[in-house]
Amino acid sequence: MTDHHLTRRERLFIGTMLFGLFFGAGNLIFPVFVGQEAGHELWPALIGFLVSGVGLPLLGVAAIGITKVDGVFELAQKVNRPFAYGFTILLYLCIGPLFALPRLASISFEIGLTPFVTASRATPALWGYSVLFFAVAWWLARKPGKIMVYVGKVLTPAFLVVLAVLLGAAVLAPMGNGQAAHGAYQAAPLVTGFTAGYSTMDALAALAFGIIVVNALRELGVTKPTQIAKDTVSAGVLAVALMGVIYALLAVLGRNALGTYGRAANGGVILANVAHAYFGQFGNALLAVIVIIACLKTAIGLITAFGDTAQELFPALPYQGVIFVAALIPLVFANIGLDRLLLLTTPVLVALYPLAIVLILLALASPWLGQSKWVFNTAIGFTVIPALLDGLNAIPASLHTGWVKQALSWGHWLPGFSVSLGWIVPAVVGVVLGWLIGRWRQAQH
Repeated sequence: MTDHHLTRRERLFIGTMLFGLFFGAGNLIFPVFVGQEAGHELWPALIGFLVSGVGLPLLGVAAIGITKVDGVFELAQKVNRPFAYGFTILLYLCIGPLFALPRLASISFEIGLTPFVTASRATPALWGYSVLFFAVAWWLARKPGKIMVYVGKVLTPAFLVVLAVLLGAAVLAPMGNGQAAHGAYQAAPLVTGFTAGYSTMDALAALAFGIIVVNALRELGVTKPTQIAKDTVSAGVLAVALMGVIYALLAVLGRNALGTYGRAANGGVILANVAHAYFGQFGNALLAVIVIIACLKTAIGLITAFGDTAQELFPALPYQGVIFVAALIPLVFANIGLDRLLLLTTPVLVALYPLAIVLILLALASPWLGQSKWVFNTAIGFTVIPALLDGLNAIPASLHTGWVKQALSWGHWLPGFSVSLGWIVPAVVGVVLGWLIGRWRQAQH
């Protein structure tokens, strides 16, 4: 039996499915906020944001494809098995029930439905919406084989059509051209934009969604590991190219909004203001449709990926039971408020992202560096402590006391620590040291 080669139509569906899985809550609000805060420094800030928000996800998808692994657990085992379990569980909890999934319901409610709900009824309305949102996401995640249809053929095209209406208005009739850069964007727009891209969680999601793409390709009849790798990377290129274009337009929209409105606390407020400015009450309804579809399709993908990976790690766990729990837990967390949820997620992401980046780059460099356990172990080992310090540095300044203050005093010795990049030099040292030890050990045998 010969291996199936994707048609152009099938390749498009896989690419749009992957884009649909990626493009959720954070992908809408964070580039808009970057645009507002960067102001006249938009372009260097946007380049930094695109590197981490588009480049890293592409590398993550490529790492899954090129190494021919089924998912993040198999990739992380190149370090060691305990690390693979710990990293995979933590990653899926972050992009699943604890952080990303609650954020999807919270953002879609606060941006899309708040204009239609009185303040006195906001709390029960959010609870009711959360129940409905996760019930629908759970229902559509029950059949993983259908995800290409739900996300790639239905929800993503609908999302792109309604989003094009809002972005088209912003491009054709801009509100202004922004103001001076604000906050950290004044001194270091490129680096600040780069670390802002962490909040999309897409580099983590790239590792998680790899298994969905691989399974979708197998459903289409692609079975050879080499062809799966090639088609996975091809889908990744299409998905992130589309993301990059939309990110740029959203960032410009956020920058230009300051021509009419004052600074907002998050990108959701900016989007709501802009939609209303262009279309009035219809704009509120349009934005509600945009954000609900965006968040729903990503929720389906995250719940599906969580169930698939839980079965891989713990085969005795039933898929249907796991996804029910994965939909139930975020229902509760979604009701703590968007700003508070973002405050909690940022330090964890800042600590976890360096480990994901190093793992992705090591996987991609394995044809040259080899796959020695020494390289993977020392690189990750040298990254862990600086990454944790970066995470501590990202917690609210009011908590920088006692042992936290002492720990951060050590971190300030690391180059780039002030901009959450203190892990880079130790990681490079770990790679070089691991490679030298591996070569020396190899010479001994």
